[in-house]
Amino acid sequence: MKITPQCVVALTWTLKDTLGEVLDELDEPVEFLLGGTDLLVKIEERLQGHEPGDTAELHLEPESAFGDYDENLVFLESRKLFPAELEEGMTFDGAALPPGCTPDIPPALIYTVTEIYPEHVVLDGNHPLAGIAIRLTLRVESVREATEEEVGQGSMGTGFFRLEAQAPGNNTLH
Repeated sequence: MKITPQCVVALTWTLKDTLGEVLDELDEPVEFLLGGTDLLVKIEERLQGHEPGDTAELHLEPESAFGDYDENLVFLESRKLFPAELEEGMTFDGAALPPGCTPDIPPALIYTVTEIYPEHVVLDGNHPLAGIAIRLTLRVESVREATEEEVGQGSMGTGFFRLEAQAPGNNTLH
C-alpha cells in the first residue's frame, strides 16, 4: 500500500543537524497518522506516494521544522518554587508550573530546565531544536489504512518530536 492522506505509517529515522551530527535516531518503528497532527507538514508532503521499504530524505529549515528560537520564551524563576530533586533537562507543562512562577508564562508550552542556580532556575519554552536546520532520513516500515477512530482522534498519540513533560533522565525527542 502506498502512503496517502489518512493512513497510518510506521517510520524509523535518523535526524542530523547540518554539520552531520546525529541528534536523534529511531530504530524501532513508531506509527504516525498522516493527515492528523502527528507529523510536520513538510514530512507528510515528502512521504506521499511512498511504500514500505522506501526511504526519504529531507532538509528542513527552522521555519518548516520547529521554528526560530524565541528569547521571549526563556524565563528566570525562583529556585525555591521547584522540587529539591530538580535537574537540568527536566520538563514542566506550562499549565502546571508551581504557584508563584511568572504569571504571564504561556501555559500551552512545555518548559525545559536549562540551568539551575542557587537562587534561580532558567525555564526555556522553545523546542530543543528551535532555530536549527535539520536533515532527516526516514524509512517507511509499514503502511495501513487508518481506522475511523484513529482519524477521529487526529493522532496516534506520538507526534513528531512532540514534547511532553518528562521524568528526570528521559530526554528523548520523540
